This record gives sequence, structure tokens and C-alpha cells, in this order.
Amino acid sequence: MSKAGHDKGTLYVIVAEDRKYVFLSDGKLKSVTSPKKKSRKHIQPVNACVETGLCEKLMQGQMVQPEQIRFAIRQFNTTIDQ
Repeated sequence: MSKAGHDKGTLYVIVAEDRKYVFLSDGKLKSVTSPKKKSRKHIQPVNACVETGLCEKLMQGQMVQPEQIRFAIRQFNTTIDQ
């Protein structure tokens, strides 16, 4: 979840990372092929993975579809609302 910037409060999926930055996708505006680059200090990690298949694909570097990311975010938001 973004905790700074104009996208504050937006939930993203981390699709890649390096020492200083994470690369985020929401499956809509920020796709997997052109993710948002954000400093690690400007995000609040949510240690939850609602879609195990999606996590495995990301860990293995496989191609992920935007629909899968949108589904995972929607599924996470549903579990929070309950």
C-alpha cells in the first residue's frame, strides 16, 4: 500500500524489486510491463498473498496478466471488508 505521494492509500502488487525500489502494478493504470517505481520507504507492505498462483508466477519471473493482479487486489479488499 502506498503511504506517500498522490497515490497514497492505493493498493498495489509488487512485481519486482531491487535494493532501493519496488516496482508496483495495480493491473489498471500501472501494468506489469510498465510498473510504478517507488521507494521502499514510501510503501507499507501488507504481508498477505491471496492468490498463491500469482505469487508463484511472480517469484518465478513468469508473465502475469493484468486481470490476475486486479483479481488479487479485489480479493484482498473483500477480505478486509469482512
